[in-house]
Amino acid sequence: MLSDKAAAISQNAVIARPTIRELKALHYNMAIPCFLLSNSPCETTYVPQESNGRPILAILATRVCYDRSDGATGRTRTVTHKIKIATCLWFNKNAEQAANFYAATFPDSKVTAVHKAPGDYPSGKAGDVLTVEFTVLGQPFVGLNGGPQFTFDEAVSFQVFTDTKEETDRYWNAIVNDGGQENACSWCKDKFGLSWQIVPRALIEAITDPDAAVARRAMEAMMTMKKIDIGRIEAARRG
Repeated sequence: MLSDKAAAISQNAVIARPTIRELKALHYNMAIPCFLLSNSPCETTYVPQESNGRPILAILATRVCYDRSDGATGRTRTVTHKIKIATCLWFNKNAEQAANFYAATFPDSKVTAVHKAPGDYPSGKAGDVLTVEFTVLGQPFVGLNGGPQFTFDEAVSFQVFTDTKEETDRYWNAIVNDGGQENACSWCKDKFGLSWQIVPRALIEAITDPDAAVARRAMEAMMTMKKIDIGRIEAARRG
């Protein structure tokens, strides 16, 4: 059956939603996949793949039906109607909590939609929150309540660039002081396990200075820090 669905996808056909039984027989892909959004409404495309010989399922495109001209469907547009790609973050039933935390922590951030599952799925029941659409610093994300199978690690992190000490401190403290933890060289981890780099632009400018001696001093100073101290970086740059 999976091979039939793969063939249908290769011909750009719209395929039927896999059954719960099929989903349970599959291993989902990764904690941080990406949603690639097609131009066709009312379509969900499921792409069977393999990883180390095991089947996995990548959900590549999801759209809802809507008609703003007469409002007959009662649906509203979501952030996905105008973007081509969004980072999908795999959470263990706390996607909405995480989205609200990020929206409260960073400017130009908000929760844009909360979608409940229309039916049972491997890690939840009909009516549970399945996906949450939100933005962080203007960038689109989708939080997926996928279950405990996959967790975040430092292989993926989000860099947030700052211009002042106050801005650096505000983001760092919001993440670390609310159940997070400090790591080295601008890295920290929030209470959901997601890694961030709070990076002053002054640091980037210093370690990419065309003067090799200046860049080396800045690099050496950075290596002694957890949260980046802009004053110390600038002092190291001056020598």
